[in-house]
Parts: sequence; structure tokens; C-alpha cells
Amino acid sequence: MREIRRIASQGIPDGGGVRSTVWKLLLGYLPPDRSLWSSDLAKKRSQYKHFKEELLMNPSEITRRFEKSAICDPDDYKSESSGLLSRSEIPQGEHPLSLGKSSVWNQFFQDTEIIEQIDRDVKRTHPDLHFFSGDSPFAKSNQEALRNILIVFAKLNPGIRYVQGMNEILAPLFYVFRNDPDEDYAVSAEADTFFCFVEILSGFRDHFCQQLDNSVVGIRSTISKLSQLLKEHDEELWRHLEVTTKVNPQFYAFRWITLLLTQEFNFADSLHIWDTLLSDPEGPQETLLRVCCAMLILIRRRLLAGDFTSILKLLQNYPPTNISHLLYVANKLRTPSSS
Repeated sequence: MREIRRIASQGIPDGGGVRSTVWKLLLGYLPPDRSLWSSDLAKKRSQYKHFKEELLMNPSEITRRFEKSAICDPDDYKSESSGLLSRSEIPQGEHPLSLGKSSVWNQFFQDTEIIEQIDRDVKRTHPDLHFFSGDSPFAKSNQEALRNILIVFAKLNPGIRYVQGMNEILAPLFYVFRNDPDEDYAVSAEADTFFCFVEILSGFRDHFCQQLDNSVVGIRSTISKLSQLLKEHDEELWRHLEVTTKVNPQFYAFRWITLLLTQEFNFADSLHIWDTLLSDPEGPQETLLRVCCAMLILIRRRLLAGDFTSILKLLQNYPPTNISHLLYVANKLRTPSSS
């Protein structure tokens, strides 16, 4: 695994499904022992299928199944009537007008708002890529897969549910897995993406939890670490940004960090950056902060010459750059103990 991490950190080739396999290894979805791949994948994919069956079911279907089981049970078959349940036989939790917290209908109405937000965001995901946008059956099926994954995740994680931007983190994973030339892997991209998405978010989930925004693990704390990193490596630039021009790093770094740089570069470059992020054995956050710091250092001349307005405009629309050089500079920011 150490050798795989080293090679991945320098960028994974685009062809042959290499990136798809390596990302799954780096995220711990595939075990290092290749002989276990087949059984492990079958187990996980079956589990995801079960999640979908349980969590994407409309309450009408739940009620219909309940009625069917009640009708088919000979012990409860009391008459030769039409088989419809009387009002008294429908459990309170299964009635559409029930306001009880355990009611499947009450939960369904609460979920509807989140699902509508997911639908809106999925449709806005990478409108420049035919893979995700347009009216082709292929694009529609890919949008449906993103939607399913986000809804299942939201229902399994009630403390976080869905937060805008999760679709942008999901997109690179699904794109890479769905384009695997091995058809067996490509057709199971939705299930594989779900578990790898959960793994990535496990390292960043505190950034999506509003209650933790001001805590030592929340997004503001992470942005402060970036500020400190810049101060350590380029105090002159740090002073110009935060003291002289008073550019609060939250104004630009919030998006950089929460969306894992998916919005700052073109899609192919984002995948190259992710190769490096996922290859860090300590997890992606420290590498992400080094890349963000390197982004500032690479354009330091323009930043030092700018005022508040021009700096903010530049950082919110980061200029095209050589990604290999950016990652080289980021790697140079490693402390001796982490190199």
C-alpha cells in the first residue's frame, strides 16, 4: 500500500480503470488482499441494494405491503370482504394524517424538503459535462444515481442529513467509477461510490455540521489552520492578506476546503488533485491545507500588489495553473515529521 500511495501522490494515469481501482484501495473500500475483492464487493453491493429498498420506498408502498401481509395472513383473515383494512386496523404510524414522530408519513413529509434540494443540486452538477447534464438517457441515469446516493446518505445520517455541496464531492467519485472499462465495476458504480463517499465524508463530516462550526473540529477551526500554515511559510503574504487588506480567509477558503477544491479547477485537474489528497495515509485534510496554502504562495506577487477587492476577486476565481507544479509546492510545505 505504501508504494501505491507514493505513485498515486504523483498522479494516476487516466486510462485503463487504474484510477477507479486505486481510489477504492486508498479509501479502504477494496482490501489490500486481491483474493478478497470479489466477496467483499458482493457483500457491500448487496448491502447498498438493501439500503435502497428500505430507504427509497414511498410510504404508500409501505402501507400497501402492510395491507397485503394483513390480508394474506390466514390467522387475520376474518371475512370474505374486499380485503381492505378498516380504519381501526390501520396502525396510527401508517396513516397519512398521523403527526406522530414515528409515523412513516410524517418522516416522508420532512424528507421531501431535503429531496427537493438534492434534486435541484444534482441538476446543477457540472453542467459543462455531458456525463452529468443534458437529456440523454445516460446523463439522466447518472443524475438518478447521484440522487439515490445522496438520499440514502441523508437518511442514514440524521445528524447531518444533506448539506449543499455534497453533490460536488460525490461527482468525481461517481464519474471515475462509472467510467471504469471493466463493465462489472461500471454497472456497480452507484453502490461503490456510496461507500467511498461515506469514507471521504467521515474525515470531513464536521465541516458539514452547523453546530460544530465554531468548535475545534469545525470549518472555522480548519480555516484557522490554513491561516497559521500560511503565516509559518510566508509571513509577509499572510500579513498583507489578513492585517493590511483585511481579507478574511473564510471569504475564499470556505469553498476551497468544504468542496475539496472541486470548484477551483477544471474537472481533469480536480481528479489529479484528488489523487494526491486520497494518497495521504494521515487522511486528506492536512494535504488539502497544504495545497490551499500553495495556491496562495503561487500567486503571491499578484496578491501583494492587490487591494481588498482585487484580491477577493482573484481568490474566488483562481487562475489556471500547472497542477503538477502546484502539488510539488504543496509537498514542499510538509513538516519533516510528516514527509
